[in-house]
Amino acid sequence: MIAKTLWTAAGVAGGLALVAAAGAGFVMARVARTVITPVRKRPQNQTVRAVDRDAGTVTLRSTPDAAVPGRYGLWFDDETGYAKIGGVIEKVNGSVTRTLESVAFGELRPTWRARITGYYYLEPEELGLPVQSVIIDTDLGEAPAWLFPSADDAGSDRWVIQVHGWGASRQEGLRAVRAFHDQGYTCLLASYRNDGDAPESADRRYGLGGTEWRDIDAAIRFAADSGARSIVLMGWSMGGAVVLQTITRTSSVDLIHGIVLDSPVIDWIDTLEYQAKLLRLPDPITQGALRIIESAWGGPITGQGAPIDLASMNFVARAADLSLPTLILHSDDDGFVPSTASRALAEARSDIVTLVPFAVALHTKLWNYDQERWTSSIAAWLAENID
Repeated sequence: MIAKTLWTAAGVAGGLALVAAAGAGFVMARVARTVITPVRKRPQNQTVRAVDRDAGTVTLRSTPDAAVPGRYGLWFDDETGYAKIGGVIEKVNGSVTRTLESVAFGELRPTWRARITGYYYLEPEELGLPVQSVIIDTDLGEAPAWLFPSADDAGSDRWVIQVHGWGASRQEGLRAVRAFHDQGYTCLLASYRNDGDAPESADRRYGLGGTEWRDIDAAIRFAADSGARSIVLMGWSMGGAVVLQTITRTSSVDLIHGIVLDSPVIDWIDTLEYQAKLLRLPDPITQGALRIIESAWGGPITGQGAPIDLASMNFVARAADLSLPTLILHSDDDGFVPSTASRALAEARSDIVTLVPFAVALHTKLWNYDQERWTSSIAAWLAENID
């Protein structure tokens, strides 16, 4: 509609409108492509200002991520180095000094090429638990996964399958393993198409849950073949959207006894409109990008193999379709996925949804911010809701 309005202008105004329409179309296309294109490298938006090895501290430029208490990972020098950082010691003059817990690799020194991450653990062996590398057969090929067996035989039929988020990998779920392992669960950390570990789809694009669920369905079959009789699905960020698609489309739903969602995408349209506002994009640009993603004619623009039905991914509107006990952990200052849809779903389905709200934990960093509360919330919910 906006393009039609611009095209009907006359004279000089018409020429300007043509330029504006072309520019708007370019921005719409770029936004649409960004949403569904897997990212392999995150922005290096953090600065390391000082390192004091004797005192065991690192000083960072003050940002929301740098200022939040807790334990985090710190990538530096274009992700050629990695360190673990702990609690905040001091905030002064636009800088934040934190505990430097360890340097896994690389030489930590002042640099402007750094990034804070919630991953914390990079390798499964860091947890000190028995772990196996396994392969899950999907319709695209073999997808690698990490399997942490239950500590006792009696609990071996209870499984949790971890589903990571947009631009993330299996490492994201390592933080959650002990929370479930301590409750007697076998933990499977799955990969899915186009995440850099699992096979790529023909279009090499995200389906925002609409295609990735097939790989999690394969993970459910793997768990069932391995003795699972009670499965909890846990999704992080976009992994929440994948989980919701899975439970409403899998033929193995009887095996799933509950879902846990951390900072989840409950409604893609709500999430994408929120992100667009943060970027100060005009609403016509935002709506145009959404139409491109949803339309068959958008394929040549975005590279996606099929349109994505974003409306069907609104699980506030589809609340009646849900029936499983659900735990949602979400921070109101998320900054990437707003907590509004999580709160709306919890209100609409208070009979099955338990919401544990946080105030200042940002996006998928709730474990990092308050590991005790995060872990105890999951343990209590499992005990009360899962057989």
